[in-house]
Amino acid sequence: MKKMRRALFVLTPAEGKRLIAKGVRELPEVQKALQCGKVIISGGTTNAFVVEEITGRRLARECYTAGIVTNGRLCVTPPRKRIKPFVIINGDVVDADWEDVLNDFGPEDVFIKGANAIDATGMAGVMVASPTGGTIGKALGVVAARGSRLVVPVGLEKMIPSVQVAARSAGNMVFQQSLGLPVGLIPLINGKVVTELTALEILGQVQAVALGAGGVGGSEGAVAIAISGEEEAVKGVMELIKGIKGEPPVPGIKQRCAECPQPCGYREEE
Repeated sequence: MKKMRRALFVLTPAEGKRLIAKGVRELPEVQKALQCGKVIISGGTTNAFVVEEITGRRLARECYTAGIVTNGRLCVTPPRKRIKPFVIINGDVVDADWEDVLNDFGPEDVFIKGANAIDATGMAGVMVASPTGGTIGKALGVVAARGSRLVVPVGLEKMIPSVQVAARSAGNMVFQQSLGLPVGLIPLINGKVVTELTALEILGQVQAVALGAGGVGGSEGAVAIAISGEEEAVKGVMELIKGIKGEPPVPGIKQRCAECPQPCGYREEE
């Protein structure tokens, strides 16, 4: 009879992003598309970690995004500093426009898009400031119509009660006041959601449960996770976690209010 084991640890948001990225890389559908297909990795801080894990390249992670939550507000990354989405075809990073590549998507190709919300049903949601829905607004119809693979990396720090209720409560034209950019929320109902728990099950063949969340002094948004499984599997996961611990937080950069044309309470006060 194999010996069972339990273990407990805490992951900060940055550590969670690194773990999630490692899990995304090992998904069978991602591995298949990397070998003989197309992968688009859209902007997002978690997706910056995904790029690093898949390509081995280091990024200025704070620049691999368009919308961002920083300084306690919803804002955007300065356009001149943004890194465009990575496109990978048959395992090679190519210098191609992601929208052109998306037009050639088939059912085995993979679009990776992070999220701003996740609920207990497993539904994820993406906040959008663009009146046309931004990146996900352009991609979702193509991916859904063709049966392509949508992978959604998202940390448990983004857990909310209900994505459906949140989506009905949002919209970038419905708010009379907003400290930061007003946004809508697009639910993702057909994606493969990858959280820290999913990643642990992919990477270590263990069962993972979130026990609690939050903290102070740099552990804001942290998640306490318990794992269980065969002794060697649990020991292996704990070695993986030790290697992830200490991952530095992603810095935030945002558009200067004086240069921003968007409606926002902070801009109006300047």
